[in-house]
Amino acid sequence: MASVSSAPQQGRHERVKQWAHVSAAVSPGNLTPMASRPSAAKKQPAKKAAAPAKAPAKKAAAKKAPAKKAPAKKAAAKKPAPKPAPSPTGGIYRLVRAVWLGLAHAVGAVFRGIGNGAKNLDPAHRKDGIALLLFGIALIVAAGTWADLRGPVGDLVEILVTGSFGRLDLLVPILLAVIAVRFIRHPEKPEANGRIVIGLSALVIGVLGQVHIACGAPARSDGMQAIRDAGGLIGWSAATPLTYAMGEVLAVPLLVLLTIFGLLVVTATPVNAIPQRLRQLGVRLGVLHDPEADEFTDDEARYDEQWREALPARPRRRSSAPQTYDPDDAEQEALSQRRGRPRRSAVPQPAMDREMDAVDIAAAAAADLDGAVLHGMPPSPIVADLTQGVRVGDREPTTPTPVPAPAARPKQEKLKTGVVPDLTKSAPDEPRDLPPRAEQLQLSGDITYALPSLDLLTRGGPGKARSAANDAVVASLTNVFTEFKVDAAVTGFTRGPTVTRYEVELGPAVKVERITALTKNIAYAVASPDVRIISPIPGKSAVGIEIPNTDREMVNLGDVLRLAESAEDDDPMLVAFGKDVEGGYVMHSLAKMPHMLVAGATGSGKSSCINCLITSIMMRATPEDVRMILVDPKRVELTAYEGVPHLITPIITNPKRAAEALQWVVREMDLRYDDLAAYGYRHIDDFNRAVREGKVTPPEGSERELQPYPYLLVIVDELADLMMVAPRDVEDAIVRITQLARAAGIHLVLATQRPSVDVVTGLIKANVPSRLAFATSSLADSRVILDQPGAEKLIGKGDGLFLPMGANKPTRMQGAFVTEAEVAAVVQHCKDQMAPVFRDDVTVGTKQKKEIDEDIGDDLDLLCQAAELVVSTQFGSTSMLQRKLRVGFAKAGRLMDLMESRNIVGPSEGSKARDVLVKPDELDGVLAVIRGEAEG
Repeated sequence: MASVSSAPQQGRHERVKQWAHVSAAVSPGNLTPMASRPSAAKKQPAKKAAAPAKAPAKKAAAKKAPAKKAPAKKAAAKKPAPKPAPSPTGGIYRLVRAVWLGLAHAVGAVFRGIGNGAKNLDPAHRKDGIALLLFGIALIVAAGTWADLRGPVGDLVEILVTGSFGRLDLLVPILLAVIAVRFIRHPEKPEANGRIVIGLSALVIGVLGQVHIACGAPARSDGMQAIRDAGGLIGWSAATPLTYAMGEVLAVPLLVLLTIFGLLVVTATPVNAIPQRLRQLGVRLGVLHDPEADEFTDDEARYDEQWREALPARPRRRSSAPQTYDPDDAEQEALSQRRGRPRRSAVPQPAMDREMDAVDIAAAAAADLDGAVLHGMPPSPIVADLTQGVRVGDREPTTPTPVPAPAARPKQEKLKTGVVPDLTKSAPDEPRDLPPRAEQLQLSGDITYALPSLDLLTRGGPGKARSAANDAVVASLTNVFTEFKVDAAVTGFTRGPTVTRYEVELGPAVKVERITALTKNIAYAVASPDVRIISPIPGKSAVGIEIPNTDREMVNLGDVLRLAESAEDDDPMLVAFGKDVEGGYVMHSLAKMPHMLVAGATGSGKSSCINCLITSIMMRATPEDVRMILVDPKRVELTAYEGVPHLITPIITNPKRAAEALQWVVREMDLRYDDLAAYGYRHIDDFNRAVREGKVTPPEGSERELQPYPYLLVIVDELADLMMVAPRDVEDAIVRITQLARAAGIHLVLATQRPSVDVVTGLIKANVPSRLAFATSSLADSRVILDQPGAEKLIGKGDGLFLPMGANKPTRMQGAFVTEAEVAAVVQHCKDQMAPVFRDDVTVGTKQKKEIDEDIGDDLDLLCQAAELVVSTQFGSTSMLQRKLRVGFAKAGRLMDLMESRNIVGPSEGSKARDVLVKPDELDGVLAVIRGEAEG
């Protein structure tokens, strides 16, 4: 400022420039402390002299720049110094604020802890707690409204209840008690709570509004006591706007309609069903006479009606031929015969041709059958004996399933399977007490299991049949044929969710090779590298050109399962795979496949396919129907299914434990085949049917309890990891299972993202007939999976080629998709129904493997072969082991050292063969010592 005032001779323009320098110096970016300002003021005259010359000014600024940096750093350190001291008022404010926030956090933590504890509470206890709380509130309100309760609680009841409900406050305790009783009697119907709340709200508002108008419609100016003597605040708030807007003439009918609506919602009565409900109410009260009762004058018709009422509404269409055992049709019978599952299926209505002595016998039998159908249990032996004289017409013995989803499976002496037997068969004279069998896969306890609802899975939109993109591709194909002078035309197409297959018909004397030679030209014309030509389309005289859609569609798992539900297919092993090129849903039963290989590169949709497979099983099968073993070496793919009741062991992540589990499956398969051979059946479904019908009985004195065997599904998510750790054990177990386990109800699903010949070996491929290939990285991988090319041209994200057993050519399909939220909902439903029952012997290795010496490692089989070879030939040579066992020199030398340490051969003597110290007759003992079966 001094430099500016001391230079009056400068012009106005120069002074403005000086002010600009001063403003830049004191700007927020260049602000310096007070101590550095005098030095800057002293240097200001030098700046003034150099102001007319711009270049010197810039040099001076450049020279002064380093000097300004140091004060700036000091200023940053001394900046807090000039701040004024905090006032006492600000300190008190901060203290009060800190105390308040601390109390708020503490109270919040307490309530959050209580909330988390309530979440862990049993749902039944929570509902009972709510019901008892409503009872307590009803007692308090009754004391305040009926008995004129005094004190703070009575005043609060008068203010809240009487002030809100007015003259009808006496009915509030009754309403609360009725709601509490409903919570206690029907805890399994939480979905109706919202409907009841809406209905009661409409009912209360409508009634109180009418009461308020009937009492003269007092206003707020008349006082609160006048409003309490009428409809209360609820009635005042409902009636006042209506009477003000349209008068009492229209307000009363509207409130009456609101009351009727609330009553219909509470009773779940549609308007068109009101006459029927009123007629039923009159019949129950005895006011009206039921005209339908006159039609059933004789015992025959009355028994027929009672039978029909006990059965579900939709009859199943089954053959009426009697059921006989045919071992050749075992597998076909397995898929058509259900096993007492709690599915939404119906049962046939039998022809009633029987004689009875009394109506009471028929009524007792019908009532018992009604309980059996509703609860999934057979009639008692007493009632079964009473129905010995009943003759039922020729009908197929079926396994009726209950109408509601829950199916009780009580653990009793005779009521084991939840099946309603044929009334033509008399009950046995004495119940058979069968002791349990340790090897059997069985559920324990009195269990009620309900299948998940399909509402847990989202619905997808309808698929497109045609779009503008398809028309553009047809025009491009026609243009290509015209340009290359090929007599061919696009006659139609079928659109799938991912690709569209265009049908091309050739003219006379046109070779199919003319079309296949244009693959690259077609790909260029439609601007898509993933063009696949099928020549010809199976069953048609046309060439198919599959081109990906530019507008892909999502295939939801719920849509596929809903189609199976509408078709009334109750096969528990039915799996939803996706949608094919022609727009049809792809569903197959694992019992028919019977084993499947799923392979594809990373990100091609393999994990989504496995999730859909497991979810399909959980949606359609109970733990009594299907049990599963999940092997997940990746540790993250199948963790969402941990704890579902279908598992017989926790999810296996250790590859060595997986090999042990596969060995256990082999032993379980042998046990099942022992039963099939002992009782003369060729398929496990025939054996299970015989067990339910009582045709199979254990030998006298045998401590066995025969129960149906469930299907056993083994899913290996990554086969390559298992083949790297224990290739010989894993391959032997897989080959054994795939060769023999089909009739034993054991099925295998193998998945891998490395479909090479060392992972999917020839033996595995030969015994796994069903293949599902997603996008692969090379033609060689496609040939490994499908034995033909095609998978290398897939576009990924669920696009696959499905080749089931017996098919000649694979089917192009888009795999179904299920979200993590849907999987979590289905898994939570299954967990809520039942806890898993694990087997302890699935992943426990044998004692032989535990006692193997550590220095042998994974060379046990090679060492046993080498010892057998050396002892049998009495010739200990390393080169012989190389030739006979086809191993390298290092491995043969190590085997020879291991045999030397166990006194099988003598020490090395240069190039001579080693001495063999064991005779051929001692070979069995030597092998036992090597395997750890006996002490050396």
